[in-house]
Amino acid sequence: MDTPDADFAHSDQAQKMRREKAVSLARFIWDRGIDSVELRGLPDEQLRKLARAAGANPPSTNETWVTVAELLDEKNAWAADHPDHPAAAPSHRDEKIMWIKPPITPWTTRPEENT
Repeated sequence: MDTPDADFAHSDQAQKMRREKAVSLARFIWDRGIDSVELRGLPDEQLRKLARAAGANPPSTNETWVTVAELLDEKNAWAADHPDHPAAAPSHRDEKIMWIKPPITPWTTRPEENT
């Protein structure tokens, strides 16, 4: 009789480890002022670099990043409800620019310079 293939990626242990990694990543990412929308907009290469900077092996599945985004939303909602709490403000917000580049404003010329 054939035995079904075990799905180790979705075992209880794997889900627990994925959750722990997601929490660790979310703490690092939130502390830099990055929100879930910005996180979802990052390319895979940037996500891998972000995970390594957080001291984690890059997640092998998108499930972990989905959980990270959900955790960021939860933390942002909590921070909005508790603005005076010391943990409600990211302590490394100045590092956000290393991961999320602000839009570049194109150079414009004034009309009188074109004459």
